[in-house]
Amino acid sequence: MSAEGAAAPHVVEVPVSESTNAELVAALQSGESWPHLGALVTRDQRSGRGRLDREWVAPAGTALAISVVLRVGTVPDERRGWIPLVAGAAMVDAIGAQLPGAGVKWPNDVLVDGRKICGILAQVADFDTIVVGSGVNTRMTAEQLPVETATSFAAQGVVVDEERLIADYLRRLGELVDALGRGSVRDIVAERCVTIGQRVTAHLPGGERITGRAMGLDELGHLLIDGASRPIAVGDIVHLRPA
Repeated sequence: MSAEGAAAPHVVEVPVSESTNAELVAALQSGESWPHLGALVTRDQRSGRGRLDREWVAPAGTALAISVVLRVGTVPDERRGWIPLVAGAAMVDAIGAQLPGAGVKWPNDVLVDGRKICGILAQVADFDTIVVGSGVNTRMTAEQLPVETATSFAAQGVVVDEERLIADYLRRLGELVDALGRGSVRDIVAERCVTIGQRVTAHLPGGERITGRAMGLDELGHLLIDGASRPIAVGDIVHLRPA
C-alpha cells in the first residue's frame, strides 16, 4: 500500500505518564482494543524503565517516550527475539532522516556518534502481542544529559520534528515487522548494527565476561563474538576503544 493510501496511525498522546509501556501493557491486558502499530506517546514520563529494570527519567519536555502495540501472530516464535533489534533498526532510520550517524548498539540501544540517544524495551502483553517502548532524547541540552555517554538531538545541534519522527518510526517499524513475518531480517539489522566489527566486552548474567571482536548476528539475532564458545543471547555490551 502506498504512503498516500495507508491508514493514519493510531497515536494517543498523554500529557504525563508514569510509564507508557506499563500503561499500554495494562490497557491491553484489561481488554482495551488497540490496533497493530497503535502508539501511546508522552513528553513527560516519570518512572520509565529500561532493560534489567533500570530507571529511565528525563526532565519534562526533553525526551519523547513512545510505546507501540505489535500484533505478531504472523511472526514465527523463533523469530520474535528479533523484535527489539527490528525496533532499533526502525528507530535508526527514523532518527537518521533528521540526524545522520545513527546506529544500533546490540541489543537495543540507538547511538549517534557513539553516544546513546534512544533506548528500547520490549514487553509481552499476551502470546501474540508485544509492546515496544522507546525513549528518545529530543530537546535535552548537553547540561541535562544524565551521563557523558548520552546525547540528544539538541546536543547534536538539531531541532527535531517530533511528529515526523513518530510517523517515520511507525511506518518503518510496520515494514520491518512485516518483513520479519515473511523471513529473515538479519541483513537489514546487521547493516545498521554498529556493534559488529568492534572489540567489545559482553557482561553476562551471573558475572561472566567475554571480550573479543563482534563478528555478526546469528539467525536468532544473538551476537557472535570471536573466540566465544557460544552466541550471546543476553548481556550488556561495552564497546571498547581501540588500543
